[in-house]
Amino acid sequence: MGPRAQHGPADPAGPPDLTALAAELRALPPSCGPVRLVAVDGHAGSGKTTFAGRLAAALGGAPVVHLDDLATHAEPFGWTGRLRAQVLEPLAAGRDAEYRVYDWTLRRFAGTAAVPLAPVVLVEGVGAGRRAVRPWLARLVWMELEAATARRRGEERDGPELAEFWAGWARAESAHFAADPSRPHAGTLVDGVTGRIAPGTVGEPSTMPLTCGIARN
Repeated sequence: MGPRAQHGPADPAGPPDLTALAAELRALPPSCGPVRLVAVDGHAGSGKTTFAGRLAAALGGAPVVHLDDLATHAEPFGWTGRLRAQVLEPLAAGRDAEYRVYDWTLRRFAGTAAVPLAPVVLVEGVGAGRRAVRPWLARLVWMELEAATARRRGEERDGPELAEFWAGWARAESAHFAADPSRPHAGTLVDGVTGRIAPGTVGEPSTMPLTCGIARN
C-alpha cells in the first residue's frame, strides 16, 4: 500500500527461523505452471513486507512481487489485470516475468521489476489473497493483526505528512475486505505481534508452532 521505502527498524532479536515453513511451502504442489505461488496478505502496517522478505531469504532468495508496485493512487485495488498479464501468465507458461513498477512520487509507472521463474514465488500486499488471485495460489498466508493496530503502526512509521493518505487508504481497504475477504481462505496465520505461525482455515496448513519477531512492514 503506497510507498514501500519507509520501514520500521529490524527486530532486535534478529530474523526468525522460517526454515520449516519454507520447506513446507517447497513441498506443496505447483499452482501457477511450475511455480508454487504464495500470497502474504493482511492489513496495511501488519508486517507483510518484512515477513515476505524474511520468508524469501529462508527460501534461498525466492522472488517477491510487491503489489504496491502494481497499484496506483487512482486504483489502489485495480491491479489484478496487470498482475495476471505481466506476472501470473508468464510464470504459468514456464517463463520469467517482468512487471512495470508504479512510482508513488511521480504518480506514473516508471521502471520494471524482474520475476525469475522459481520453485516458489511470493506475492505480498493488501489483497494478495483476493478472489481473483486465489486460483493461482499454492498457499495464502495471512498476517494476523487487527486493522486499527496495523494502521497505528503505519501512521507511526510514515509520519504526519502521510496522514491524509492513510485516512483514504483505510476507507479503501475496509471496503475491499468487506467485499472480498482473504483471511477465511488462509492456510497459514502469522501473528503480527509475536510472530507465531499457526494453522489457517483451509488447504494444507502449517503445523509448526514457531515463535519469531515480526518487524513493521
